[in-house]
Amino acid sequence: MNTPAAAQPRKVLVGLIGAGIQRSLTPAMHEEEAAAHGLRLHYQLIDLDRAGVGAEALPTLIEAVRIIGFDGLNITYPCKQAVIPLLDELSDEARTMGAVNTVVRRDGRLIGHNTDGSGWVEAFRRRLPQADLSRVVLLGAGGAGAAIAHAALRMGVQHLVVNDREPERASALVQALQAAHGAGRASAVEDVATALAGASGLIHATPTGMDKLPGMPLPEHLLHPALWVADVVYFPLDTALLKAARARGCATVDGGGMAVGQALGAFRLFTSLEPDAQRVDLHFRRLLAQRTEP
Repeated sequence: MNTPAAAQPRKVLVGLIGAGIQRSLTPAMHEEEAAAHGLRLHYQLIDLDRAGVGAEALPTLIEAVRIIGFDGLNITYPCKQAVIPLLDELSDEARTMGAVNTVVRRDGRLIGHNTDGSGWVEAFRRRLPQADLSRVVLLGAGGAGAAIAHAALRMGVQHLVVNDREPERASALVQALQAAHGAGRASAVEDVATALAGASGLIHATPTGMDKLPGMPLPEHLLHPALWVADVVYFPLDTALLKAARARGCATVDGGGMAVGQALGAFRLFTSLEPDAQRVDLHFRRLLAQRTEP
């Protein structure tokens, strides 16, 4: 008499396309959370730098993804905009932002999403659910800043003040925000001190503070106890900005939350399952701590 074979775990094949991604923590986050749900998920790094190519290789890579049968992809620098014409459909969020960080295959069609902004919101609400959202300053109008800007306005920020070292980039983002959310919801201010006057919150979305670019993105004396401070930098987690903000009595949110939040959103899209946010966050911080150990 034959014994029925044990049910095989569901298999999921996903990957990340980007440049210089060998140290990414995303594969480990996805694979461990999938295992907790009884899935066999393989997360493949597709590193443009290692292959010696640039974004011009995207059409070939996306065609290979279709043929091989990937269930989904994460997309990072320098491909978040370049991938858009190669997809069959965009979510409303990705279309509004003009950038894709997650691609899902559904019935043979590749659909682009963006979980950067929603990931930031999810983490922010967990850390500071009662934050004053009346007037918030955004430092940095690049890709991360743009994603957070749209998400912050959808979250309920009443007025967003954008400051960037390139004033024309701040102005371009503000125009996009006004078109999507209303003319009175955003403005660009070139002077940081002026931007912060009367602000209830500060979102830092520039590279300043990273291990490779240490320092403060603004004068420390501009921080005050009534100002909450959220940083997107997560390597290190405890940036000079966050240390200074806490010393001045500010409530703070570190950049690890956004890194985890975007992964949670992508995991939902890849698997149609609900990840355990606390478990993924703890795993991420454990991985980060291991990386920083001597």
